[in-house]
Amino acid sequence: MVRGMQLEQKKELHMKMTEKEFGEKLNKLQEKHNQYIKQENSFDDRLENGIYQRYVNPVVTDQHVPLEWRYDLNYESNPYLMERMGINATLNSAAIEFNGKIYLVVRIEGWDRKSFFAIAESETGVDGFKFGKFPLELPDLYEEETNVYDMRLTKHEDGWIYGVFCSESHDSEHPHDLSAAVAQCGIIRTKDMKNWERLPNLKTSALQQRNCVLHPEFVDGKYAFYTRPLAAFMDLGAGEGLCWGLCDDITNAVIDQEVLIDGRTYHTIKEGKNGQGPTPIKTKDGWVHLAHGVRGTAAGMRYVLYLFVTSLEDPTKIIYAPGGYFMAARGQERVGDVSNVLFSNGWVARENGEVFIYYGSSDTRMHVATTTVEQLLDYAKNTPQDGIRSSECVKQRIALIKNNF
Repeated sequence: MVRGMQLEQKKELHMKMTEKEFGEKLNKLQEKHNQYIKQENSFDDRLENGIYQRYVNPVVTDQHVPLEWRYDLNYESNPYLMERMGINATLNSAAIEFNGKIYLVVRIEGWDRKSFFAIAESETGVDGFKFGKFPLELPDLYEEETNVYDMRLTKHEDGWIYGVFCSESHDSEHPHDLSAAVAQCGIIRTKDMKNWERLPNLKTSALQQRNCVLHPEFVDGKYAFYTRPLAAFMDLGAGEGLCWGLCDDITNAVIDQEVLIDGRTYHTIKEGKNGQGPTPIKTKDGWVHLAHGVRGTAAGMRYVLYLFVTSLEDPTKIIYAPGGYFMAARGQERVGDVSNVLFSNGWVARENGEVFIYYGSSDTRMHVATTTVEQLLDYAKNTPQDGIRSSECVKQRIALIKNNF
């Protein structure tokens, strides 16, 4: 009896719908989509650590993407109401507060593996994110550019909002290697989060540039970039680490010299690669940085987030560097297209001291954690530095234990 019902349902599933049935199914899809966007978020008390609060639900997933971006909603051309252009992931979002709302410039990856940018906005910053009518259509300056991703937003003191992102092309030096790629730093800017001007890509002496970020203030009258020069696109250990460089003209950005700020270290969370996350936050005690560290494991590369603080007088000088990771993938965050990965290129520090940290998990969906500037500074200033050797790390922990008696 049950099998007979299942066969009947399967038969109905493969039959073309009437126009009325099409409309009813579409209405259900739209209602489900609206309810999904409207669901409220809350703290996840299971992951409380006193440093930040994680939330139960992701803030942006593939299901947040509007139906009209995925489906052909015309009965005549799509009588089965098929998802024509599906979404694989929503990840690695830039973030900014603008006109009292939180805006995320989300990296959206389609079923075709191509990434594009789209802007979602929220009143609360922790839920209710909704995309606009269309994705962001970048001015197409480079014919060889195949993919774009992982934007950082910076409100610069020159009055512009800059978006700095990865511009990826096939490596013409290795035409027969279809996995060989070249990454460069793309630059766009706006004043209203609607109209965008594209500038030429950043030029440096490095073969590869990813995870570039624009510093929000002039330094010696110049624009300053955090860079991550690499000799190879994917290889661990192919670069020194997180660097810094100055350029005279943002409309034709050229960096002649890159200075190492934060290098890689053996047997740490950043022994393979590291790079700047979002634009650093200016505080009374220094520039607070969120960065990612990568190490190789038997299961592949593991990405975690870590914190450090640089001097207000000299942004290239690290003054606080708490040891270990600040945040790593937990629970379901570890599951996705690229497992055990946490990546952040967007956070927002509000005038009241509250900080929203937006992070992608396993290259699949976006989450938020909330904290305050004071908590970040306390964590950075009072957490021991990495002892590098096991014997030193044990001494640090014993000192903590003794202090508790």
